[in-house]
Amino acid sequence: MTLNTLTIAEARDALRKGETTAEDLTMACLTAMDAGDALGAYVHKTPDIALDQARAADARIKAGDAPDMCGIPLGIKDLFCTKGVPSQAASNILRGFRPEYESTVTAKLFEAGAVMLGKLNMDEFAMGSSNESSCYGNAVNPWKVDDRLLTPGGSSGGSASAVAADLCLAATGTDTGGSIRQPAAFTGIVGIKPTYGRVSRWGIIAYASSLDQAGPMTKTVRDAAIMLGAMAGHDMKDSTCADIPVPDFEAALTGDIRGKKIGIPREYRMDGMPAEIEKLWNDGTAMLKDAGAEIVDISLPHTKYALPAYYVIAPAEASSNLARYDGVRYGHRARLAQGDGIVDMYEKTRAEGFGPEVQRRVMVGTYVLSAGFYDAYYNRARKVRALIKRDFEEAFAAGVDAILTPATPSSAFGLGEMASADPVEMYLNDVFTVTVNLAGLPGISVPVGLDSKGLPLGLQLIGRPWDEAGLLNHAHVLERAAGFVAKPEKWW
Repeated sequence: MTLNTLTIAEARDALRKGETTAEDLTMACLTAMDAGDALGAYVHKTPDIALDQARAADARIKAGDAPDMCGIPLGIKDLFCTKGVPSQAASNILRGFRPEYESTVTAKLFEAGAVMLGKLNMDEFAMGSSNESSCYGNAVNPWKVDDRLLTPGGSSGGSASAVAADLCLAATGTDTGGSIRQPAAFTGIVGIKPTYGRVSRWGIIAYASSLDQAGPMTKTVRDAAIMLGAMAGHDMKDSTCADIPVPDFEAALTGDIRGKKIGIPREYRMDGMPAEIEKLWNDGTAMLKDAGAEIVDISLPHTKYALPAYYVIAPAEASSNLARYDGVRYGHRARLAQGDGIVDMYEKTRAEGFGPEVQRRVMVGTYVLSAGFYDAYYNRARKVRALIKRDFEEAFAAGVDAILTPATPSSAFGLGEMASADPVEMYLNDVFTVTVNLAGLPGISVPVGLDSKGLPLGLQLIGRPWDEAGLLNHAHVLERAAGFVAKPEKWW
């Protein structure tokens, strides 16, 4: 076993026992990273920073001052601002932008001794489900079953690809409508989207501020618990970040869910659901039942309105957030012709800087916020969102501890197969995940099996607000019962 294939928990234990060093661990990941260029996962490599951080981590470990994440090499999604390192949200409009500040999440991870290997590919401004809207080009799924290159999912596609291919031990992701959980399911890894407000959004380039939430993408549920503990916590710089204690998530992994109620929402059994997804869901339900959980049928009646509500609210917030990218202060500025005014500069800069998917969502968002349509679209979507949230509240009030659903409607599809055909078809990839963001709940994707082609499939668990500890324990039980150990065969 090479060092880059270790989990966070395995690496932590090996570092503390003196069986390896953070520098050796980092070198193994840097070597794997360079050998994995065909996957398009890393877009800005930072080997010098990584080795400096690794040596500092080794000194802390030697001194006995080593938090759990000390010496652990990570990939950082390009949406997180990292001081002095390009941070451009995979968009040409931020080409050359090097922040003078550090996002709260990366600052917390670095304070805990984590090592940054580089910045990871993603969909432009986190808008997409396949990592095909990136200005850097596609990230590629390390899983391959025929001649096609497959999507690693999106928007955190580079993060998912890097973790699945062992190009890092774990990675940061962000989730606005499923952008941690869907790529995790497509690549056979674990991804958790915490409760809205559990993790600071400060220094993360905004897409939709009431939906965005950062979380870890890891090889195991235990690793997710360890890394989330380092990322979470109150931040005075983010008014939406909750001032509540962060429990010991790893200690919560008891493996005991006897007597817990697992809800199975009937509305998620959608017309045309593939038989393989249906079987996976039934298998996961049986695993939790065998572990002592009580399975209960529940109703989330407003689920069918979630996608349309999401694709009104998210673009509306995006059109507001992305108005700041105008070529005036930082980032790309278009070359102007003689006689061009400031409006020409705005128009040309944004036309050149934003890709087609971002332009589409900004236009949709601006439309639904416009004077004649605000009440008809945006206000109505907000009311639907409140009803979706109430559905979950009623289920939890009835004693449900967690809800089990599919994570995605299919396994990974080929690059270019969906985006070029119909944007709405791409949006349907979020059908099982957007409700969690609209309701502000924690959700986790766990790899449970392979489809008939040999590609990974995941199941999603949705937890009570602020109960990531309980959610992770349910996921830990599901992970152990499924026994998923498959890895992609190396072709890159």
